[in-house]
Amino acid sequence: MNWLGHLKTITAHKRLVRKYCFKVGLYKQGLLHDLSKYSPAEFRIGAKYFCGYRSPNELERLETGVSSAWLHHKGRNKHHLEYWIDYDPDLGYHMGGMEMPVNYVAEMFCDRVAASKIYQKEKYTDASPWEYYAASADHYIIHPKTKELLERLLLMLRDKGEEATFAYIRQEVLKKK
Repeated sequence: MNWLGHLKTITAHKRLVRKYCFKVGLYKQGLLHDLSKYSPAEFRIGAKYFCGYRSPNELERLETGVSSAWLHHKGRNKHHLEYWIDYDPDLGYHMGGMEMPVNYVAEMFCDRVAASKIYQKEKYTDASPWEYYAASADHYIIHPKTKELLERLLLMLRDKGEEATFAYIRQEVLKKK
């Protein structure tokens, strides 16, 4: 059990997401981001499966077949696309992705950039968040408009860099001056 390593990692991640949220004008979301990671239900599991280079949720899932920490986390944090999965009347009440408010899509983008930087360290490039997303995109349950916006932001980051992408989110997506 590596509670100190886990604490340092989630705190560094939270600080980076806060920095990015502040850049786009999401001050409250930046302050409140991922507070559930400090709850006993998530922190204890995270410390047990901590390795420093990938999510402890993945390791818990490999060992036990399910990640109880992830189930707790995604149900309390609206910046995860999985929070927005519900029975969709337009799909005959099959599971579908509900459209996410743009402020949560922006926070999800900030979260993905920060997570890529935290886990990849010096191997990180502006293409890393897109590559991580693209590797799993075929099985996401996500609303088409949410998918389009997230992909546009990830590709903009890859092609134009952080400064241009954060400015675009603030000025165009969130319409904040």
